[in-house]
Amino acid sequence: MIDPSRRQLLVTGASLFALSGCSSLHLLEPSQDLGKMYVLSPNLPTVAGAQHASWQIAVQQPEAPSSLSTDRIAILRGQEMDYYAGSQWTDSTPKLLQGLFVEALEKNGANAASDVAGIHADYILQSELRTFEARYDHGDAAPTIAVDLTVKLLVTRSAAIAASRNFHVEQPASANTVPAAVAAFNQGVAALLEQVVPWVFEVARR
Repeated sequence: MIDPSRRQLLVTGASLFALSGCSSLHLLEPSQDLGKMYVLSPNLPTVAGAQHASWQIAVQQPEAPSSLSTDRIAILRGQEMDYYAGSQWTDSTPKLLQGLFVEALEKNGANAASDVAGIHADYILQSELRTFEARYDHGDAAPTIAVDLTVKLLVTRSAAIAASRNFHVEQPASANTVPAAVAAFNQGVAALLEQVVPWVFEVARR
């Protein structure tokens, strides 16, 4: 038979454990307030002299570190990576960039699709996203958007790398606000596409 005082201790301990468990679960649960969602919708470039391409290209989703493989909007203060609170993209950053590359190539006459479309591709566009963040290098002054992407164009028949290149873009934001940072992200990605898309056409023409 359990001593009454011991029974009280057991009940109290179990209650504390239950409360502790509930508290831990509460901390782990995602916030019900998802905040604002922002669209990454840069202006798509027009390649001078681009014609309808006879080749097909599959655009793979960019590889990215776990800190960028998310729909959260990354910021960097010194060596500390963080995210804007209550703000997110409409999809993960790599997925959004994959879709934008496909759109930009198609706009200029290429037969482009994502790597899951099952097309018979002549080329494969692979990339690695290393930087996609709003950098705060001067305290609470407006951040600078930094995008760093390494791109490879592979020939499907031989799996050989036709060419590879690193692209880096920086775009200052007009103010220290999330909407201003998002506008700068769109300008920065537009500048990135203006470099990558003509490069793809140039390599494919060779």
